[in-house]
Amino acid sequence: MARSFTPTAYEDLDSDRRPSLAAALVPVLAVVAFLGIGSALLGLDPHPPLLWSIAFVGAFGLWLGYDWDELFDGIANGLVMGLQAILIIFTIYGLIATWVSAGTIPSLMYYGLEVLSPTTFLPAAAVLAAVVAFAIGSSWTTVGTLGVAFVGIGAGLGVPAPMTVGAVLSGAYAGDKQSPLSDTTNLAAGVTNTDLYGHIRRMRTGTAIAFGLAVLGFAALGLRTSGAIPAGRIAEIQGGLTETYAITVVAFVPLVVTFGLALRGYAALPTLVAGVFAGAFTTILLQGTGFVAAWEVFMSGTAPESASETVNDLLATGGLTGSAWTITVVVAALSLGGILERTGVLAVIAHAFTSAVRSPGALVAGTGVSAIVINALTSQQYMSIVLPGVTLRNTYDEFGLDTDQLSRAVEAAGTPTGALFPWHAGAVFMASATGVPTLEYAPYYLFAFLSPLVLFVMAATGYTIDVGPLAAGAPAADEPAAATDDD
Repeated sequence: MARSFTPTAYEDLDSDRRPSLAAALVPVLAVVAFLGIGSALLGLDPHPPLLWSIAFVGAFGLWLGYDWDELFDGIANGLVMGLQAILIIFTIYGLIATWVSAGTIPSLMYYGLEVLSPTTFLPAAAVLAAVVAFAIGSSWTTVGTLGVAFVGIGAGLGVPAPMTVGAVLSGAYAGDKQSPLSDTTNLAAGVTNTDLYGHIRRMRTGTAIAFGLAVLGFAALGLRTSGAIPAGRIAEIQGGLTETYAITVVAFVPLVVTFGLALRGYAALPTLVAGVFAGAFTTILLQGTGFVAAWEVFMSGTAPESASETVNDLLATGGLTGSAWTITVVVAALSLGGILERTGVLAVIAHAFTSAVRSPGALVAGTGVSAIVINALTSQQYMSIVLPGVTLRNTYDEFGLDTDQLSRAVEAAGTPTGALFPWHAGAVFMASATGVPTLEYAPYYLFAFLSPLVLFVMAATGYTIDVGPLAAGAPAADEPAAATDDD
C-alpha cells in the first residue's frame, strides 16, 4: 500500500489564501503549456518543462501568501505518495538486468518464439499479462518482467513493438484493477471507505467489457500482422540467444520465486528484491558468471555481444544506474503534484466541479474526468485516486450513491490512464522498461481508452448506477446544484 496523506479540502483552505477558480486555472494552464511546448515543440526531455512548472506554481503559491516551508511540505507530501513507486523503479531496473543475465528473459523469448504466431500473439500477450497481473497484483512488475520478454518475442514474430507494449499494458492494468493484491485497488477501496471485495465486484462488469473489447481489437491487429515474419528472423534470434545464454527451464527459477511470493501475498517491494537475489544467484550457478560480475550486472546492466544485433539491442539493459533518468522525472513530477495540492489549486477545481453536478450519472462521469485530469497534473496514479476519493465522498452520499460507485469511478479512470501521459510516473517507467516511447505505444494501449469510455457510457445510460435515497438537501436528478461562492 502506498503511504498517503489526507489532501486539503476546500473548506479547510484559509479563505485569505484560497484562490478563485479563475486563479486556480492559471497554474494548471501554465503546466499544460510548459509540458506541451517543451516536449512537443522543442523536443526537450520532460525535466526542464517540469522544473518550469514547479517554479511557476511555487511563485503562484508565494503570491497567494504561502511561505517556502509550506510549499516544501507540499513537495514532501507528493514524494511520500510516490515513495513506493520510486523504490519499485529502482528495484525493477536491477531485476530486469539480473533476469537477463540469468537467462530468464532470454529463455522466455526462446520458448515463446516456439509456440506463438503473429496472428495469436497480441491477444495472447494481453490475456497472459492480465492473468499474471491479477495473480501478483502489480501491473509494473508484470510489464517489467514478462513485458520485456514479450517485446523480444514480438520482434521475432514481426509484430511492431508499440503494438506489443499496448497489448501487455492493456492486460497488465486490467488484471491489476481486479486483483485484491493490487495497491491501487486497495487504495481506492480504502480512501472511499468501501469494502475491498465490494469495490472489486462493482468494477467487474466494466472491466470485463473494456478488456473484452481490447482483446478483440488486438485479435484484429493480429490478423494484420499475419505472415509478416521476416525470413530467418526467428532462427537468427534463437541462435543469438543460445550462443549467449544457457537456455533452459531452470532459468525460470527467478520468475517462480518472484511470482510465488507475490501469490502468497507478500508485498511488492520485498518480493521484487527476492527476485533480484534469485536472478543474481541463477546467473552465478547457471550461466557460470562470477559473484562480483553478477552484482556488477545488477548495478550497470547487460550488453550482450551475440552475432544477432536484434538480440543485442533487445537485451541491453541499464541496471540500477540506468534508472537515474526515470527516477529524476518521477521525482520532479511528484513534486509538481504535491505543490499543486498544497496551494489549494486542486481542491478549488474539485469544489467547482462538485458545485456544478446535477445528476448521479454526471457525478460518476465527472469523477472519472477528474481522475484523468489529476493524473495529468500530478503525474502519479495514487493522487488521481486519493484526491477525488476523499473529496467526493460526501457528494456521493448526497446523491444516494454507495461508496463503491466512487471507488469504481476513480479506479476505472485513474489507474489505467496515467501511462498515456509521457511525463507521468507510470508512463516514464513503462517507456523506459520496454524501450518504446509513450506516444508510440499510446494508440495501441486500448484498455486505457476503453476503461473510462465504458464508465462514461454506464454513467450516461444509468447502467449499474444504483441510486438510493437522497441525503437531506441534495438536488434532485433534474435540478441544478446550488451555486456557491468560489471567492
